[in-house]
Amino acid sequence: MASQLSLLILMLFLFNLASIHVTGDQIMLEDGYMVSTVFDGYKLNINPYAVQLRSSDLVVLDSSHSVFYTLPFPISQDSVMVNRLSGEGKNGYTDGEPGLARFNKPKSFAVDLRGNVYVADQLNHVVRKISNSGVTSTIVGNYSQTGRQDGPGETATFSGDFEVLFVPQICALLISDHGNQLLRQIDLKPEDCAFGPQSVPGAVKFWVLGLALSCLLGIVIGIATRPYVIPHTGRFQTPSSQQDMEALPNQSGESSTDELLRHQKRIS
Repeated sequence: MASQLSLLILMLFLFNLASIHVTGDQIMLEDGYMVSTVFDGYKLNINPYAVQLRSSDLVVLDSSHSVFYTLPFPISQDSVMVNRLSGEGKNGYTDGEPGLARFNKPKSFAVDLRGNVYVADQLNHVVRKISNSGVTSTIVGNYSQTGRQDGPGETATFSGDFEVLFVPQICALLISDHGNQLLRQIDLKPEDCAFGPQSVPGAVKFWVLGLALSCLLGIVIGIATRPYVIPHTGRFQTPSSQQDMEALPNQSGESSTDELLRHQKRIS
């Protein structure tokens, strides 16, 4: 009886020791971080499932309602202006204008450098594209069938479970096709990987800076060459330092100008 009791105590001791050891290894709280709410979708009946930064706004996916929204960024704590980018709010498969397009509860999307949105519409087995203006189109995939076939347009097929990622370095989308256990690539058009309108203000700033520097350089050169500028009379203007030297008298008391006139009279 005593031996059984000792064994039980030893087992309890080892169990508690193991629990303390595991807890210490798995939890390490780091200080200096704070959580705050910047957007409450409950008030607007919006369920943010995924979010991506796009230039000066955020693209928010409400997967349950199959709608994409945009929010200004940074988000103001006072008021948030929510705009519908695409999606009628009903599940389905329809391309077209923002208020007419339908998706089927997508869960993954990506944004390129021009602000186009690429949607992994997995339940429709296609990859969709939403332009900056909100017009939706299909770029690859076949709505009527699933599969693992590569190729352009409707030739390509996907499983019912995949995600999308934009990779600007290769101007392509990478597809994690979970259902087929494949990593796949969709090459994009060159214009999709070029910087969009958001890069224009930066270019304008550099142009204005270059113009200002050119004007400043012109002013400096103008000041430096001012003593040698030909006046409107058409005669060469003698530098003031040279005029002062000519006005100085020589050893006989005559100035350089008087000596020159006397020399001309002798010749004549």
